[in-house]
Amino acid sequence: MSAPTTTQLTRIRELFQPTLNFLGYELYDLALTGSGGHTTLRVQIDRPQGVTLDDCERVSKSLSALLDQADPLPTRYDLEVSSPGAERPLRNLDEYRRFIGRRANVRYRLGESEQVAEGRLIAVVSEEMIELQLGEGKHKKIAAIPLADILSARLAVDLSRH
Repeated sequence: MSAPTTTQLTRIRELFQPTLNFLGYELYDLALTGSGGHTTLRVQIDRPQGVTLDDCERVSKSLSALLDQADPLPTRYDLEVSSPGAERPLRNLDEYRRFIGRRANVRYRLGESEQVAEGRLIAVVSEEMIELQLGEGKHKKIAAIPLADILSARLAVDLSRH
């Protein structure tokens, strides 16, 4: 199979969006992967209270029916529905705001070098800056990190919350 076209993914996204909205889910990511006759359509869903295995099964059944009816892909494929996971990437300001209070791992530029900071996301100060609390108690520090300098960011598993 040739590489998926942006048009194919756009058509599939438009096909899924109304059903996912109706069911109460957000389409977090959509990807078409594989080669040599084995293609996988990967759908990641999310919602504020998180996603369970039952949610994935429910959405998979609904999306399968849509795909059978619309037949947007010219080849055979497998449908895989999942959540973004516990260590999901933070991709935009809305996601930073949504996860205030959670632990995050942020890789960013500092001058000519790169730094990694892991701490509690405590604020989105402006459209250009986030704040992480590093450490606890007397050892607590606040790191203000410009969004323009962030190379990658993701949620981190918080062992203190278990």
